[in-house]
This record gives sequence, C-alpha cells and structure tokens, in this order.
Amino acid sequence: MKPRNIIAYVLISFLLLFPNSCTDEYLDFLPEGKITSATFPENEDDIKLLLNGVYAQLRERSIYNQGLFGFGVLDGATPNAHNWGNTPIAKCGNGQLLSSDGHIVTYRWTRCYSIIFRANYLLQVLDDVELSADLKSTFEAETHFLRGLAYSLLAESYGGVPIIETSLTTEEARTISRASLEETWNQVIDDYDIAIANLDEDAPELGRASLGAALGMKMRAYLYQNKYSEVLEIIEQIDALGKYSLFQSYEGLFMEANENNPEVLFDIQYMRGENSQGSLHDQYCGTGTGSWTRGSRYVPTDNLVDAYEMIDGSAVDPDNPYVGRDPRLEFTIVVPGAFILGYQFPNYLYPGGAYNHPGNRLKHLSARKYRIEPMSELPPSGQSSLNDIVLRYADVLLAKAEALIETGGSIDDAVTIINRIRTERDDVKITSLSMGLSQTEARDRLRHERRIEFALEGRYWADVKRWNIGADIYPIEVKDHEGNIIETKFPAGYLEHYQLLPIPDSEMALNENLDQNPGW
Repeated sequence: MKPRNIIAYVLISFLLLFPNSCTDEYLDFLPEGKITSATFPENEDDIKLLLNGVYAQLRERSIYNQGLFGFGVLDGATPNAHNWGNTPIAKCGNGQLLSSDGHIVTYRWTRCYSIIFRANYLLQVLDDVELSADLKSTFEAETHFLRGLAYSLLAESYGGVPIIETSLTTEEARTISRASLEETWNQVIDDYDIAIANLDEDAPELGRASLGAALGMKMRAYLYQNKYSEVLEIIEQIDALGKYSLFQSYEGLFMEANENNPEVLFDIQYMRGENSQGSLHDQYCGTGTGSWTRGSRYVPTDNLVDAYEMIDGSAVDPDNPYVGRDPRLEFTIVVPGAFILGYQFPNYLYPGGAYNHPGNRLKHLSARKYRIEPMSELPPSGQSSLNDIVLRYADVLLAKAEALIETGGSIDDAVTIINRIRTERDDVKITSLSMGLSQTEARDRLRHERRIEFALEGRYWADVKRWNIGADIYPIEVKDHEGNIIETKFPAGYLEHYQLLPIPDSEMALNENLDQNPGW
C-alpha cells in the first residue's frame, strides 16, 4: 500500500500567513475554522503536513514528473529521443531554445525555489513546536535533504544561483544576487551532510528520505562535478549499509509489482486516483493508444536503437536488425515486430503498431520502459501509479566504475563492475567486456553502458554536459521509418552555452541583480 500522505497533493501545506494587524484588545481573538500564524503549526501533525508539502513539489513538472527529468522526457533533449512539435523541451534538444521560453526554462527555476522556500519556512518553525529530539532531528534532516536536492537541480541546470537559507521579503527576493557554481554545490553538500548525520537506514515511510537516499544523492552531486575521489568515499558508505543490490530483472524494475525493491535508493511515489496522486507518464511517455491524449509524445530514435549491442558481440544482421540484441533494447523500446499490450503487430508501422501521438512523425519506435500492460489495464489519463525511480543501485555501481577509471584506479576492477550490469540480472546476459582495456577504452565502454542502462530515464542530458561531449556527438539527424529526416539536432553544432539553461527572462525582469548565463 502506498502512503497517501506522501503521494497525494497537499492542499494546505504552504500557506500565506498574515498576522492580525488589529491592536484593540476586544478584536484580539483567534478565528475558528481558519489556519493563521498564531495557530499553525501547533503539533507533529502540522509539521508533517508542511514536510509533505515540500515532498509534493518533487512531483511537479520540471522536477521529477512529466517535465525536465524523469520518464524519458529529458532524453528528448539528447540523441536518445525525439520530441515532436516546437515545444521548449524539443527546442532544448535541437539548439533553438530561448531565454523567453517557458516550461523547461521557467518551471525548473520556480519550482526548485518553491521547494527551497517551503523548506526554509519549515526549518524556521520547527522550534515553535514541541517535538521529541529524535523526531525533530528527522524532520530537519529530511527538509535539508529536499533543499539540497533542489539546489543540486538548479546547479546542474543554471550554474550558480542565489542561495537562500531563510525566509525573504518580496523586496529582498528581488535584489539577491547569484552565488558562484562552487558555492551552490557547497550548499548542496552542506544540506546533504546534515541529512546524512541524522537520517536512519530505513525511511520513516515509503517515499521519504533514508540515509541511503541522502548518501546516494550526495554521490550524484559529486559525480556531476567530476569529483571522483569523493564519489568513491561516498560509495564505500553506501555499500557499508549492506542494503542495496541489483534487482534480478531489468524488465521488472519498471513494473508496479516490483516497486521499492532493493535496487531503489530513492523514488517518487504515485498511485491511481482522481486528485492528481498519479503521474502523466502513460499519457506523454509510455506506449499509448494512438489518440491525441494517449500517444507517446517523446519517442526513442534510431540513434539510440543502434547503440544496443548484439548479445554475443557480433555484428547486427541488417535483414533482422532487432534479433539477438541486448535484451534491454526491447525492455526499453517498442521496436518493429515487438509484442506488446497483448497484441502482435507484424509490420509495426503506424497506425498498426507504435501508437505514438498523431503529431509525432516518428512512427516505427515507441517508449516501453515504465509501461503499463496490457492495454486493458491502462489507468485514466494522468493517473499512472508507477513510481519514478530517481536513484538506483546501478547508478552507484557505474559511478564507482567511472570514478576508478578517472582517478587512475584499477581498470580491471572498473570493467568487472561494468560486467555486473551486463551479466548479473536474470534477464540481461550479454558478452562480458575483456580485461586489459586502456583507460580510454574503458572510459568509452563506461559511457556507453550508462547510456544504455539509463536510456529514457532522463540521465543522459546531464552526462553529455558533464563529459563535455556535445560537440563530438552533434549534429544528429532524426529519421522516420521511411528514412526521411524529421529534424536535425543542433544543425550548427553544439555550442558552449548549451551546457546551461538560460536564467528565465521573467526572473531577470524581476531582479536586476541576476546576471544572464553567457551566450543567452
């Protein structure tokens, strides 16, 4: 049973509290049936309500729901997938993004700061409520974890940003300046460290932060800074917990029946329901029904398909290109001839198979990871109950392999770890990599493995940037099933300023002290 107090929207979690300005004694009373700063928060339940309000923001677009990260949407800003139309996410992936665009540009900024403001308020009022030392410590730790997560997303996306640790007036918010990127990452690490010092190995409830989650997100923060020695130190602490392992089925990882398994360090919980407890995954990114509202809008490309190896390491047969490939291909992508939703589509060309959104010209491939099958079990639109996995143990293993390669550690040890990803699951058994690789060869294999393992999970965008390989892989043509070019991603090449999103024009207009990122 999924915890409703975590995954349901919190309707009164973050309130504008106006103090009573009347000074006459006969007017100095507390209104019944209303929440005011004089009566809220009063107890543990009120504090938990505020905490749930911070967690609830993780489900917003451009955080981990149908938005910038999660469910493969951001992969549309990489060679992995194609976003149809002239949406900001599509423009992010083809070099046409503008600082005036909303959605991807604006939502990540405003919603991360919503987390930060809610977290700051919660930390401010914790001392006003009588709580046990242990309970207060847990609430404080989770709040710092969430604030650190918000700052990490901002650092990845925009670089250095304003650091706010207390409640601000409107005027103060309009005059604050950006911190450096280093200072922003330091804030992330400081918040995670407080969480790590006070969280238990087991989360208080499903969907809330645990010690492993905090360690894992700190590991990712160091990984995204290419601080590999620190990555290795954190992984030692994760492994010392003895709690996490690869799930036996790669296909099963993304099915509701196997949620909260030992591979998951942190995820966003969802459930079916009419009050937005579910996600839009099945509407926007999953295998659809061919309608305007239930078709896959973010579709994997042939460029991604071509990256999957043959199981035995041989060359792909051009007459049977989908036979004998890495099993993760068909667990991730609906390919021509695939069996899905309880039906067989021999030619698998729209409208006989892929069931992508009618506006998407890429018809022969579709997303399968995080799917809901059979079709008869699809929930109402916007009510997908599948959790979004933010961090899993495969991330930890491949981060360790990468860190070993980049710090001059044992290349053979790194390759052994990569081979675990390729052979350890019951349903993924592909040829092991050979020992004795050079550092360059091992680096190439590691980067390939990350791309395949996390395909359509929204990780490749950050990897392309932190590895600084955009100029090497673009431009890339996206073609339909007949070989016609649908779009060219970054036709003029990948320029340096694409490494960061622009500061939204709307925020620049409100605060003259915000400097725009170079090139935008």
